Amino acid sequence: MISKKNIVLTGFMGTGKTAVGRELARMLGMGFVELDEEIERAEGMKIKDIFSRFGEPYFRDKETEMVKRFAAQEGVVISTGGGVVLRQENMDALREKGIIVCLWASPETILQRTSTSDDRPLLNVDDPLKKIKELLEYRRPFYEKADIMIDTEGKSPHEIAKEIVQKIRGG
Repeated sequence: MISKKNIVLTGFMGTGKTAVGRELARMLGMGFVELDEEIERAEGMKIKDIFSRFGEPYFRDKETEMVKRFAAQEGVVISTGGGVVLRQENMDALREKGIIVCLWASPETILQRTSTSDDRPLLNVDDPLKKIKELLEYRRPFYEKADIMIDTEGKSPHEIAKEIVQKIRGG
């Protein structure tokens, strides 16, 4: 049964978590929470500014606060930041009332999807494709702990959302 369970979208930046999350929430009549937007609202600044001003550890602490706050709710779709999987306490909190779905894409697709944004502090490097590959390789074991893995290559947010619903319902 989906109605009381949260659906938690994890995955690397550029895999479609926000777009798919909004579509999934719409399809299922559930609330939607985008954790990065909630962090920005609480901190009064963009994620990239939090990173540059306070550093990644500070950001990760704020992210964990938001995870715990929203994971306690019921019946919401939660779109997480790409690094939320790195802290076991985040995953434990999210899994308690949620089904963890990881969205996956190739490094090349991720680069294509993220190249138009300068709001990706971890990719502000000379060779972003190399950085994507390094981060994906490191994070892959964390992402693979999800209940459901979805390949997003060549699919629309609506198609991905439908696939998630089918898998959750056992189809």
